[in-house]
Amino acid sequence: MNVEELVRDSLREQASGIAPPRSGFADRILAVRRRRRARTLAAAAGATALVVAAAVGVPTLLDAGPDDGRGQGIHAVGGEVSDRGVLSHVDQSPPRDRIAVGDQVLAAYYTSKKVRQPNRDEIVERTYSVLNQETGRYEADDRWSFLAVAPGMRTAAVLERELPAPRIGLLDLRTGDVTRWIPLAQGVGGLFFSPDGSKLVATTYDKNPDRAYWSHKVQVNDDLEPQRVPCRTGFAVIDVATGEYDWHALPAFTDAGLGFGSGENLRFNTDGTLLYEPINMNPGVVYRDFAGKKVPVPANEAHVDLMFAPAGLSPDGKLVAGPFAGGVKTTATQVLDPRTGERVAKLRGQELLAWVDNERLIAWDIAPGGGEYENRLVLVGIGSKKTISLSGARTPKDHSSKRWEPIFARS
Repeated sequence: MNVEELVRDSLREQASGIAPPRSGFADRILAVRRRRRARTLAAAAGATALVVAAAVGVPTLLDAGPDDGRGQGIHAVGGEVSDRGVLSHVDQSPPRDRIAVGDQVLAAYYTSKKVRQPNRDEIVERTYSVLNQETGRYEADDRWSFLAVAPGMRTAAVLERELPAPRIGLLDLRTGDVTRWIPLAQGVGGLFFSPDGSKLVATTYDKNPDRAYWSHKVQVNDDLEPQRVPCRTGFAVIDVATGEYDWHALPAFTDAGLGFGSGENLRFNTDGTLLYEPINMNPGVVYRDFAGKKVPVPANEAHVDLMFAPAGLSPDGKLVAGPFAGGVKTTATQVLDPRTGERVAKLRGQELLAWVDNERLIAWDIAPGGGEYENRLVLVGIGSKKTISLSGARTPKDHSSKRWEPIFARS
């Protein structure tokens, strides 16, 4: 979905020593906490003990509103969410059968678990379930530590279990076989396709980016926990057809000598001409050219924030998914003008994951009667007063077989 997570590495899985937040960053953390099962850590400068951030109001109730029999109402100005092309399985979590809206398909998903090592290190291991396009069912494939699906859903790029990996596999999603291997001189820990599928960006590491080290343990409230260490070395932009690439050094982002997890995986921006690096300090993102040089944020991506609204720009580029906009006991998301950041619409949901078309999006939202972290996939729309549930609700327990992360792709 990288921020793999501070917030997709740092927040949801394991944080490293974090310096005092800069202005505005605390608000970003609180917003994420309302939508994700995440541990927020903060430390005084130079201190070694970390504490879980103080509890804040979190949404636990759904807003009242019209119901289509599968979901709850959304705050909007009129119109309806169309159920055309919707294939849902509201009784399944994790999904067993294909979920799709139009040509936006849940191509795969993964679950994760923490594996304690003999020396008390911990490794977070992912298990992917990939859509079998003949049977329409998701099948677990435990060969891979990392999997990225290309647009068109014909190919996935995969890394073998031991990270960092010395080669990238190109997996035929129709047969389940690796058709080609692309070797890299530097070990790879993360992959993303360009929007047209012609390129891959591979982020390289000199240690397993999913490993937390007891030798670098930190105090979290009353417990000691292993932590990740900066180990990113750089990246390569790879031509998928030829396997040719140029590697560029790019150490993990640090500030004032303090590291922030292993380092984030790079991904392509909306039009595939630049690289997008989430960072867990303001401004929250750095754009780079293919040589790694920092460049200005494109004007139409000034308000893209894949950390808090993974859907990004709408297909026509006229709207951008915005962050959480709910309250203490309500969930809501928003759609913004991509150039000005002004709110265009307020929708239901906790987090906007993928655009279906220029009016409809797939989101996470709390299941009826559920708590903050018991969320399911829903379809929401601009100008609509209802949602359509697409999946069953996830369990709130981190690193469990019932808590899964979706991977969407267009068919």
